[in-house]
Amino acid sequence: MAAMTTGRTVQSCSECTDAMPANSAPPQGYRERPALVSGAVLWTRTMAGDSDTPVLPDGSMDLLWIDGELFVAGPDTTAHHPSAAPHARIAGIRFYPGSAPALLGFPAHEIRDRRVELADMWSAADTRRAAEIVATASSPAIGLEQVARWRSAVTDPGDPILRRIVTELRAGSAVSALADSLELGPRRLHRMSLSAFGYGPKTLARVLRMQRALALARAGVPFADTAARTGYSDQAHLARDIRDLSGMPLSRLLRA
Repeated sequence: MAAMTTGRTVQSCSECTDAMPANSAPPQGYRERPALVSGAVLWTRTMAGDSDTPVLPDGSMDLLWIDGELFVAGPDTTAHHPSAAPHARIAGIRFYPGSAPALLGFPAHEIRDRRVELADMWSAADTRRAAEIVATASSPAIGLEQVARWRSAVTDPGDPILRRIVTELRAGSAVSALADSLELGPRRLHRMSLSAFGYGPKTLARVLRMQRALALARAGVPFADTAARTGYSDQAHLARDIRDLSGMPLSRLLRA
């Protein structure tokens, strides 16, 4: 589908720990809570005047309800600019990085940087069942949570090594060291990452480092110290990386 907003927060999934990323200030009309699916976050948003605020890569995928229709938001590699109409109602469930492909039944790289109708990815029968679950739930958000729980019950869990990948890259581990520690080899780690996260481990590490840096900067840590603590060579490197991923200077992004 054409550029469509999600509820990830200003700095994350094309819409909304692992609830909202620590770096993100919530957009107007946004609410979230932990979902009853491991590591997932349930959120709602009513679009307002801040709908042009970009949402940044976070390694996640979302299942969305937008004014009665079901969509999936793929993992982003650059900032996504929402385009839903003002006052549009949106609900979503954001899955823990790497967990959505096993749950939803297709690899993340197939919808990287895209928002697609659920019907384009699922069978007619499964799409119809999901729509019925959401339509009969007490709210669209609760319905999405019920859809995710249904899928959890009928699909195999994802490889537990995926969480270790996220945890170690979030902590700043080098990709080469991670491949060695997991005894995967660089090529296998790359293939696994493409399927689970939508991009290779180096891109995932860059996205997660950006999230760590923005969390520190939002907490008031000086930019130079933020750069040093998150593995950037200097403050200029931090600024370039943030601009590349968000399309905005760091100082402006923090005011968004």
